[in-house]
Parts: sequence; C-alpha cells; structure tokens
Amino acid sequence: MSFRHLIDFGDLSREEWEELYQRTAQIMDCPDAFMEANKGKIQANLFYEPSTRTNFSFQTAMLRLGGKVFGFADPKSSSAAKGESLKDTIKMVSAYADVVVMRNPKEGAAKAASLYSEVPVINAGDGGHMHPTQTLADLTTIMRYRGSIDGISVGLCGDLKNGRTVHSLIKALAKFNDIRFYLIAPRELAIPEYMRVFMRSHNMRFVEVTNLEATIPMLDVLYMTRIQQERFDNPLDYERVKGVYVLTRKKLSRAKPNMMILHPLPRVDEISVDVDDDPRALYFEQARCGMYVRMALLMDLAHQPHKLPAPVEIGTCPKCHNPRCITQSEVYLPPLTKMVGGTECCAYCDKEI
Repeated sequence: MSFRHLIDFGDLSREEWEELYQRTAQIMDCPDAFMEANKGKIQANLFYEPSTRTNFSFQTAMLRLGGKVFGFADPKSSSAAKGESLKDTIKMVSAYADVVVMRNPKEGAAKAASLYSEVPVINAGDGGHMHPTQTLADLTTIMRYRGSIDGISVGLCGDLKNGRTVHSLIKALAKFNDIRFYLIAPRELAIPEYMRVFMRSHNMRFVEVTNLEATIPMLDVLYMTRIQQERFDNPLDYERVKGVYVLTRKKLSRAKPNMMILHPLPRVDEISVDVDDDPRALYFEQARCGMYVRMALLMDLAHQPHKLPAPVEIGTCPKCHNPRCITQSEVYLPPLTKMVGGTECCAYCDKEI
C-alpha cells in the first residue's frame, strides 16, 4: 500500500481498500495463519478520550498478530497532565514504537501527530471529525454480509453534526458508485456544512430528512448513531434532542427483509434491545469485523520503516477559528489549508477558513 498514515479514509484509494479487504477476509477465514505476522512489532495506544471497542480492538488485533502493545487510556496518567505538547509526546513515543494509534478529543489531532511522528499514525477518532478505522469496520461488514457496496441506499441517523463515524463513512462511500444517502437528523444535529461541500463536490446523491419511520422502507443499510452528550457545550441542548430516534422491532416491520442495521457503538437508547435478535441487526458482528480489518491494517503499517519526519513551519497564530480544532491549543502547528470544492478549509479539521 502507498499510504503511510491513516488520518481519514481519503488516504486510501479504492484499490487499496479492496486489497485491504481481501487480506481481512483471509484473516477471518484462517486467523491461525497470521499468529506471528507482527512478531517483534510494538504498538503505542494513546487514548486521550474514553474508548472500549476501539482501544480493545486495536490491542487485540496486535496481540493476535504476535506483536505487543503499550500506552495509556487516560491522559491523566501521561505527561499530558503536566502540560506536555502533542508534538513532544509523539516524537518521544514514535521513537519507541513501530506504529501509533491515537484517539484525541481535538479535531485534527491525528493530522497534527503525523507531522512529527517517525512511524505511521492511525487515527482512532479525533473529536467529532473522523474515525477511519470504524469506517473500515463498517465497509468490511457490508462486504462480508452483502457482497458488494456499489448501488446501496444508506440511511445515516442520529447525531450527524458531531458523528465522526458518519463523516468518515460518507468520505469512504465517495469512492463507490451510485450510493444514495438519507441523512436523518433533527435540524440541530444536521450534517455540518463542510461535509455538504464535500458531498456536492463529489456529486454524491443525498437528501436531508427528519423522519426515521418514513425513510426506513427505502434503505439497504440503516446506520444508527447515539446522541453524543459529551459533544454538547450546553446540557440543555442535549436534553432537547436525546431520545429523538429509537429503533424498535415494530418500526422494522416496514424495512426490507435484507436491510442491514449497523451502529458504531456504544448505544444508549437509540436501538431497543428487542432489535438485537433480529437477523438484520449486525452491530455486534460489525465490532468483530473491526478487529479483523485492524489486523490487516497493522500487518502493513507496523512493518514500515522508521523515518524522521521533514521539518515543518512553526506556527504563531492559527488560521482556523473552529474552537475544537487542534490548532487552537497547539499553537506551534503550521497553518495548513486545503481546497475542498473551491472552498479553502483547515487541513486539520476540514472546517471552512
């Protein structure tokens, strides 16, 4: 594969995804054949934000390949609690490990880390921005249980404003043909404008709606997400929208017999437990698929050589005004921008400048 870091799914071509999926399928079919594929390799897990599935999935993936893992699941147990910059943490840790897996509440943190790391960086979630390896799990599940991705109708439901898994999945599906999107959310949690710009610039077909029940009959895949309380600055705003969408067995009576129900997990109340035994409910299998595709990814990235990063400009004042962007706290970062559909955007968090 030609990519060194996995910051968002845009780092992969469709051909690279298909190659990755083929390796994933081989691992799923015969996991014992890969027990020593990463023997002698070391993974650093830097989780500045709580995680169950992603943290455990990455740890298990490396251990099943014969490698080892170190890191932290609470920034209070690291030198970040003493004020150490992200740059210094990454420069130090990448000297010890062969691959760095990082989750951080700041949007664009993984991109920032990649500028200073001498080993590959994998984005395990950066705030409400992106979560590319969850997307790998999503696509693997669709391929494994449906056989193809082209031509599907996808309903994305819940917190589409802060849902990094949703943003990553949209970017990934831009690489496939004839995808139709139904963006199901209350107006307060609608898809952010920078994602609309992305979808329009890639000629993606989408419609924004608020009614889940009326939309279900059109869907091949229903991707439920929770309303993320931790992304709200005002608790009253959360109280107004929590529980707005709840998928029940009764509502599924209008769905296609082969519709897939996915969820990045954890769930709160947005999928009733009476749905769990429905054969269309694949969210726990989706988590399992995530472990296997992360194994396939680590087999490639952990074997890339250490390489000192090129020097980068020292920033003095961030160009991005997104308060959740990593540039607001790590002000030494170079003020990087990129063009998306004719709009100048922050290269870290994708927000319009």
